[in-house]
Amino acid sequence: MKLFSSVAAATVLVALPSLGLAQEEASAVAGVDASTDTIFILNSLLFLIGGFLVFWMAAGFAMLEAGLVRSKNVTMQLTKNVALFSLAAIFYYLIGYNLMYPLGTWSVDGILSGVWGPGVLEAVGVARDGADDYGYASTGSDFFFQLMFCATTASIVSGTVAERIKLWPFLIFVVVLTAFIYPLQASWKWGGGFLDEMGFLDFAGSTVVHSVGGWAALTGALILGPRIGKYKDGRTIPMPGSNLSLATLGTFILWLGWFGFNGGSQLAMGTVGDVSDVSRIFANTNTAAAGGAIAALILTQILYKKPDLTMILNGALAGLVSITAEPLTPSLGAATLIGMVGGAIVVFAVPLLDKLKIDDVVGAIPVHLLCGIFGTIAVVFTNGDANLGVQLYSILIVAIFTIVASGIVWFLLKMLMGIRVSEEDEITGLDMAEMGMEAYPEFSKG
Repeated sequence: MKLFSSVAAATVLVALPSLGLAQEEASAVAGVDASTDTIFILNSLLFLIGGFLVFWMAAGFAMLEAGLVRSKNVTMQLTKNVALFSLAAIFYYLIGYNLMYPLGTWSVDGILSGVWGPGVLEAVGVARDGADDYGYASTGSDFFFQLMFCATTASIVSGTVAERIKLWPFLIFVVVLTAFIYPLQASWKWGGGFLDEMGFLDFAGSTVVHSVGGWAALTGALILGPRIGKYKDGRTIPMPGSNLSLATLGTFILWLGWFGFNGGSQLAMGTVGDVSDVSRIFANTNTAAAGGAIAALILTQILYKKPDLTMILNGALAGLVSITAEPLTPSLGAATLIGMVGGAIVVFAVPLLDKLKIDDVVGAIPVHLLCGIFGTIAVVFTNGDANLGVQLYSILIVAIFTIVASGIVWFLLKMLMGIRVSEEDEITGLDMAEMGMEAYPEFSKG
């Protein structure tokens, strides 16, 4: 996912009448290839369309989490989702973008960027000779697209630690995650760092995005501890969510956003081959989600004698995470099977976490962490360029870095300001204790 990488040689250019004027203008300028304008415009358009689809995933996470937490914590969860996205947008601009894309300028070769400071866009009304990479795409479109992936990583953490974490320590963690932790490890792959040089393959981020969010969430959950009453006398006490309609809506929004997540990661739309590949990615992404949902539907029917909607929703998301590392090379059948394995992982991992007394409110650890790991390994089954050893090594490196970095931040926050609300506030609900307002006030008035 590097903006300034070279574009593959064009086979047949997409012919669009609306670009006729631009091509005529280009052909009238000595030394300017009319096809370059077309590629620049279409590649930038792919980033922008993919970016706002991935932005819509922020709404999906908000609705999913609002539906899966108890009604007394919904306002808090919605606030966290709006705030975390906003903080990600600011701190990725201030620090993360250049930390993630050193463009060959390293202070520690392949490991730490030598470019520090805010991101800088191209000038207003920039001409061809002033564009940062006229042969590829606009800087603004790339920044916008990459920001959405950064914000997604933070959203993953939000649901796991719900219902017992204080607002401001959580938001401080988000700042560190989006400004430093996520961009630094992403530079090792998408910024041309040492994992990329080794041949690590992660097309749209099963490891770079999803497992990073999952490791950060797992670390936070372990340090926070489970919710009051979740585990009692060796039993797991169910704590049903407030609104499964919202959770279902959130899942479908995330499903839609994933077309931008995976499809936009083709990073080019200027040739027939690129557009064909984007459409192939869309189809594989969709069928993997379907496979995950169906696997969860069937397995919960077999195991529990009744289908479990929350498992089915997470099964669809598990399929999406599983296909994210390589949505291009599989056939439709292979993509469906990859998604089904992801759905099965969720069904078996959720009760396993409960046995370990790891309280994950929305199931983000099975979906994003475990299926992120599986999806990264599954690349070797459909992409002949993948090496299992390299894939496993990269998973391990990212895991160690994220666990250590997240653990340090969580522990510092715990020591300096506390990260968990009081027992009284947790029982009352974070809406009133932390926010002073309720999502469903009429239900508590009698």
